[in-house]
Amino acid sequence: MRILIIEDEPDLLSVLAQSLREQGYAVDTAADGRDGLFKAIGGQYDAMILDLMMPQMDGWAVLRQLRHEGHLLPVLVLTARDGLRDKIRGLDVGADDYLTKPFALSELLARLRALIRRSAGQASNIVQIGQVTIDTASRSVSHAGQSVLLTPREYALVELLVLHRGQLVTRKMIYDHLFDEEDDSLSNLIDVHVSNVRKKLGKDFIVTRRGHGYLIDPANPNPADAEDGPDV
Repeated sequence: MRILIIEDEPDLLSVLAQSLREQGYAVDTAADGRDGLFKAIGGQYDAMILDLMMPQMDGWAVLRQLRHEGHLLPVLVLTARDGLRDKIRGLDVGADDYLTKPFALSELLARLRALIRRSAGQASNIVQIGQVTIDTASRSVSHAGQSVLLTPREYALVELLVLHRGQLVTRKMIYDHLFDEEDDSLSNLIDVHVSNVRKKLGKDFIVTRRGHGYLIDPANPNPADAEDGPDV
């Protein structure tokens, strides 16, 4: 999952970005509202963390413009403005959630997971696909009741496919949601991750639609399609 953080406090921005990357998220950052809005409109993000009081363009203006452009990107406002009127204003302008500083990182992560889950239409944090159980709250996976150790990037791939269950996910979508602006998108990392997930969760868990992309669709498994190798 790919997150955009718009925050003008350098230390907090650095800590947030590092903490999210350690959790397996791809992270892009912006230190002012104008740059952040440009990235939000032009990028493919699963959620955004937005400060309100920033140079160039404040968070209110970013939210208004983002919603005016028709973007449905889930937005978590993270701000020191803890007044009731500020909270109401933020939610009315277009924020999906509102968290005040100081905050606990564990709460921020939980709110992000909930935003991403709800935006994908997933009510529960537990998803069962055949013998595979995915818990998006603990970011854990088990197969036939046995815990399976996935790397952060492998888990991110599984979660992306699960949240689009039954839908085709193209390679471009995977790059857009799993890799940030500092990653090398010309590598064969997707093929490597898909192959590794199949080895751990079963060769038919991820189905390849040659020339199109990947999907998880337990209702219509087609082992002949579930082959490793490049796709477009």
